Amino acid sequence: MTSMSRARVARRIAAGAAYGGGGIGLAGAAAVGLLLAEVQLAKRHVGNGTDNHVPNADGRYGHTYDTPGEAPLRLTLLGDSTAAGQGVRRAGQTPGALLASGLAAVAERPVVLRNVALPGARSDDLDRQVALVLADPALVPDVCVIMIGANDVTNRMPPTRSVRHLSAAVRRLRTAGAEVVVGTCPDLGTIEPVQQPLRWLARRASRQLAAAQTIGVVEQGGRTVSLGDLLGPEFAANPRELFGPDNYHPSAEGYATAAMAVLPTVCAALGLWPADEERPDVTRREGFLPVARAAAEAASEAGTEVTAAMPTGPKGPWALLKRRRRRRVPEPDRAPVTPSP
Repeated sequence: MTSMSRARVARRIAAGAAYGGGGIGLAGAAAVGLLLAEVQLAKRHVGNGTDNHVPNADGRYGHTYDTPGEAPLRLTLLGDSTAAGQGVRRAGQTPGALLASGLAAVAERPVVLRNVALPGARSDDLDRQVALVLADPALVPDVCVIMIGANDVTNRMPPTRSVRHLSAAVRRLRTAGAEVVVGTCPDLGTIEPVQQPLRWLARRASRQLAAAQTIGVVEQGGRTVSLGDLLGPEFAANPRELFGPDNYHPSAEGYATAAMAVLPTVCAALGLWPADEERPDVTRREGFLPVARAAAEAASEAGTEVTAAMPTGPKGPWALLKRRRRRRVPEPDRAPVTPSP
């Protein structure tokens, strides 16, 4: 599918989400039946074991930057097992801990991390998670990171419904004053042991959802980062976990890769990234595009950021597409304390 075709499909899904339309089929009924048959075969082939352990990484990071009278930054993670950090043993290996440590180093301020993500969650759980995040108006996060979408695809949630829930969550968080960065649906077509046509259908569905998510998020004032195939090696190493109850368990290396891709956008959302990095670099194919085209391109290339640029243009809203250089995430500096106001 060409970039223009992906952009058209993403626009249709996002429009359906915004105006309450029904689900737009990603494949015909016969293809869906074949997909389900392949899933059952895959489950028998690769097993169905899971590890339900989720390390608790909540707490205060960057103690070396403590300054009397200066409040810490507040970072909150929402989403599914990827955001929760399921599948690793140590709290410091979770994406929340890695992001909190990296953000503290860049901002030179302590960061209080809270994680309300739920393994196995789909986008329709975001309403509950946002309610938890905004329960205390005095503790609204400075920035929220959402990672969601894999379970929507594997559970066949209509993409319009998926995007509708995500857009509503971003809107509520932005209205409350939080910056929002969304790691869009990863490319599920990177699962090596699973045969065609499941891999092709999974890649098509996940990329279409990622592009539609981007349109919905940008329209609500958030930013997106394409996770794409960043986690592909982790699926290849642990394919059985894709089809467990939580569907999605990267290794410590996989989480570090995702954190390195998301951290620059988190910092940029808070105005902490170097000014020269904010200008589009034409040599890296960065620039301003209609939001649907930017979304389609980002879905095809991991680590690509999309953020709102102009509310109107020749083809509707425009967005800035950036391919930020990944930078090493500092080792976690964490104390196991309960976050305080």
